[in-house]
Amino acid sequence: MKVQTWKNFSPNFILSLMILLTFNIIAQTEDRPSSLTAVKVANGSIKLDGQLSESFWEEVIPADNFLTTRPDEGLPASRATEIRFAYDDNALYIGGKMFCEDPSRILARVSRRDAASNSERLIISLDTFRDRRTAYSFGITASGVRVDYYHPSDEERSRDYNYDPVWSAKSRIDAEGWTTEIRIPFSQLRFNNVDKQIWGVNINRWAPDINEDSYWIFVPSYENGWSSKFGVLEGIEGVQPSRGVEFLPYTAAELTFDNSIDDDNPFLDKTDLDQRAGVDFKIGLGPNLTLDATVNPDFGQVEADPAEVNLSAFETFFDERRPFFTEGDQLLQGFGPNYYYSRRIGANPHLNDEDDLEELYEVNPAYSSFQGNTTILGASKLTGRLNSGLSIGAVAALTAREYARIETVSGEEESFEIEPATGFGVLRLQQEFGKDASAVGLTITGVERDVTSGAALAEIVTKSAYSGGVDWSLRFSDNTYSLTGHAGFSHVRGEAAALLDIQQSSAHYFQRPDADYLELDSTRTSLGGYTASMRFRKNSGRHWLYRASFWVDSPGLELNDIGRLRSADGINTNGRLIYRETVPGKLFRRYTIEFGSANRWDFGGERQRSQSEIELTGVFPNFWRGGIEIGYSPRSQSNRLTRGGPYMQTGNAWSVELELGSNFASSTRWETEIEFEGSELGHWEYSAGLEYSMHFGNRLEFSMTPYFEREINVRQYIDEVAGGGEATFGNRYIFGTIDQRTIATQFRLNYAFTPSFTLELYAEPFAAKGNFYNFGELEAARSRFLRMYGTDGSTLSLDAENDLYQVTDGSSNFSFERPDFNVLSFRSNLVLRWEWLPGSSFFLVWQQDRGSEEMLGKNIGAGSLLDAFGSEGNNFFALKLNYWLPVK
Repeated sequence: MKVQTWKNFSPNFILSLMILLTFNIIAQTEDRPSSLTAVKVANGSIKLDGQLSESFWEEVIPADNFLTTRPDEGLPASRATEIRFAYDDNALYIGGKMFCEDPSRILARVSRRDAASNSERLIISLDTFRDRRTAYSFGITASGVRVDYYHPSDEERSRDYNYDPVWSAKSRIDAEGWTTEIRIPFSQLRFNNVDKQIWGVNINRWAPDINEDSYWIFVPSYENGWSSKFGVLEGIEGVQPSRGVEFLPYTAAELTFDNSIDDDNPFLDKTDLDQRAGVDFKIGLGPNLTLDATVNPDFGQVEADPAEVNLSAFETFFDERRPFFTEGDQLLQGFGPNYYYSRRIGANPHLNDEDDLEELYEVNPAYSSFQGNTTILGASKLTGRLNSGLSIGAVAALTAREYARIETVSGEEESFEIEPATGFGVLRLQQEFGKDASAVGLTITGVERDVTSGAALAEIVTKSAYSGGVDWSLRFSDNTYSLTGHAGFSHVRGEAAALLDIQQSSAHYFQRPDADYLELDSTRTSLGGYTASMRFRKNSGRHWLYRASFWVDSPGLELNDIGRLRSADGINTNGRLIYRETVPGKLFRRYTIEFGSANRWDFGGERQRSQSEIELTGVFPNFWRGGIEIGYSPRSQSNRLTRGGPYMQTGNAWSVELELGSNFASSTRWETEIEFEGSELGHWEYSAGLEYSMHFGNRLEFSMTPYFEREINVRQYIDEVAGGGEATFGNRYIFGTIDQRTIATQFRLNYAFTPSFTLELYAEPFAAKGNFYNFGELEAARSRFLRMYGTDGSTLSLDAENDLYQVTDGSSNFSFERPDFNVLSFRSNLVLRWEWLPGSSFFLVWQQDRGSEEMLGKNIGAGSLLDAFGSEGNNFFALKLNYWLPVK
């Protein structure tokens, strides 16, 4: 018998077959329904058990005929899926039947909520306002783990996992596959106050054992959009948006052991017991708005920030983790700068160091006690969307006046104000319009501090700060193109000393001696600035995409009272050209090539930075992911390297970054990233990181992210001293070479007894060292070279007893502190979490925060991570119970 192969068929036959297959796919796409109807059922007629045993489910017309986005696009799903919708007076119900020819292949891992891992799952996405821009997604795995998130923009991957509504679902595996029943109370959804609801809807099934992602509404990868492509859910009539009240009171007990506390300190005990209580509540204001408020909030279960060594002049901005501030945050963010950074609320007091206290109040404490975070007395948040398409977001918060207590060397106790009582306010309005759901927005923020003119604290904090502006996102041709931009302002007011600090801060550096366009004014009591941008993008297309942007921040722009600004005084341009291929080939299933260029100038016309890069990323036939990025930066004049001094030239620099990751659907997953950097000045850096996770059975998951970095920075800023030459405007700007090494690992171990009862461990040992050598000073303004100490008639010696370097240069003698360091840190968080009733939780928490810092500069290795466990620090234990109480 002759075996037929592709070589035995004529080219015409193959072409005809391909055309027939293409028309078949198109026909399926066009003929399949784009709308679904939810059926009204009697209250209480559905028993939520995941079995679909109620007879009416068979009478509901299902969503079926799913199409795949991977492993190949646009093909009929290999496994049938049927999804049906029903509702009663109180909730929306979804019944799903996911067929599988061999149910033993279904991956059904048990994990905590919002951690579906690589389990098979079903996701229902609802655009309840039918605004074609935002959506709510509700996911359920084959093991019954719930996942929910909010899409703040018209992109599937734009997800806010802080959305945590109270809803229920059950799943069950049977001989035909698995089934699920979902109940979403209407009180947990926001929608228009109309009699007949018309919602957008899409449905996604992910089957990891065959790497298949399928959708009811198929969106090709070369098209942009998510909720704007949804089908329609009809049939829901006579339901009203909730106007009820939800209370979430809590009580907590906290116990802290801290062996780093001095036994003689009269203000602090090594053992401290505390109890507290508070309440969060939601109130429906009309059909479309919700007021959230918190009184005496507690965030004891929230993970600590990762350890770091920051040798730059700039603040590190950590992610927000506190639930009250993360939920609904997307309604407070616009298309412009970060006017609102919620971690300003309840941050550390402005005066939180004993040395600063001594200088400001001219005292000499023997012992002291400082407040860790500013106490939040209360906060409220108003969010929602009106029928007109107007979205509203507002936050108001009040923090307490804080004091430090000291005992003087003579034994007297005193208290000093370290943070004034402060009010914070944010308002965000966004109006959508047009068939492409374009939007225009307005943001206003304000901070008012109760600080008395002439008081010591008025020298370091502003009296008031306001910022905001308008922004827009105009979308054209079914969101193929977009034009986004903003125009905004800032204005701060306070005592002259406080405004002088702002002018000299790392965000501004008005004191730079060669910046003739800036003026340092020591009598100034207010400061204003502006910001603006324009960005054009082509978002969709089979192969070619591009974007270009222009962004300007004036020298006087100041957002850091309630917002986030790293550096003002910038004119930025950015361009990017992208080519992508989504049709699988021999080497890649899909790949992208990007060419980019970014530039920055200051308002004096000096180029601060230029970078060009080319990047290739792709997915291989075995579903591994990889990429390479190569960058180049030419010389430029930096106005930040001397930290308030003159311009300093940077050298030509290059960088290479490599990434490789395994198949996301695998039970064992990993991703590694390696980066190399170098410059003509002798600077070099390499780093390597790995993300690795694996499952032990269906309930235990382990992950780790080891990281190593070594950097030789030949231009690390150390200090500024007087006595320099005319070439550097009378000051010496001292630099050194640092050999810095960092080793860290984050461990996570999660065990799920049930989806509602989990034990979660997070631990991060951290070690870093910095060894300095080759000290020198800037040769001349605008130069990239140093005048090295120990040459050209100068001498350099180390005073080891006082940890000072002594420099003699002609008739000048000066010193600077030895900057070497070793840092150890260990932070961990163990949480037993039990959702004992829907919306009600019990937490048992154990946190550790250990660390040490020494002026050694000795080498570190993997064993240093073990040394971090033995560092001094504190153990914190907490028990917290909250109860969700809905009131209609």
